[in-house]
Amino acid sequence: MAKKQYAVIGMGRFGTSVAKELSTMGFDVLAVDASEQRVQEIANMVTHAVSADSTDEEALRALGIRNFDVVVVAIGEDIQSSILTTLILKDLGVPAIVVKAKNELHGKVLHKIGADKVIFPERDMGLRVAHHLVSPNILDYIDLSDDYSIMEMQATGELLGHNLRELDIRARFGCNVMAIRSESDMNISPHPEDRIEEGDILVIVGHKNDLAKLELAYPK
Repeated sequence: MAKKQYAVIGMGRFGTSVAKELSTMGFDVLAVDASEQRVQEIANMVTHAVSADSTDEEALRALGIRNFDVVVVAIGEDIQSSILTTLILKDLGVPAIVVKAKNELHGKVLHKIGADKVIFPERDMGLRVAHHLVSPNILDYIDLSDDYSIMEMQATGELLGHNLRELDIRARFGCNVMAIRSESDMNISPHPEDRIEEGDILVIVGHKNDLAKLELAYPK
């Protein structure tokens, strides 16, 4: 099976991070930015690095951008360039287009013009930081929709030494424990009799309001 090829357009902090991580994972990565300096800075970390204007259809065509399996548009502040680049990639027939959005309105426009996935790195990081500030035992927090989320919760205090039946999280909070992660194992189908031990991490899904009640019920 052929190894996937990725192109990342926009070598700001987010784009650079994505390009470097994909490259570290062993994938072929093309890094594109209008700034020659940014291209030079990333050149030794990816397969190819090119200075080009992503709003120029002929420039992208010359790069063979349509041959990449996934193109990530990580353009930061310039919303117009982000939208125009996405439109061009769509017209060129790129199989999968992932675009960084600055705000909700930008995200809606990107969805409408054909982006396959829209991500909100600043918003999502803000969510994680806010939840960690309120409850230090919340390790991660991911939105599934406007109403539902998944969170990873470090088992502490009153959670320890009890099994899932005793804790009765579903009945008390309306949330479901999807998995229990320990240092040596990932239990993806926990049994009601499974006991929570020191170091365990609970993966919990539920309505945001219910998750908030659960967070506050078990502060670290």
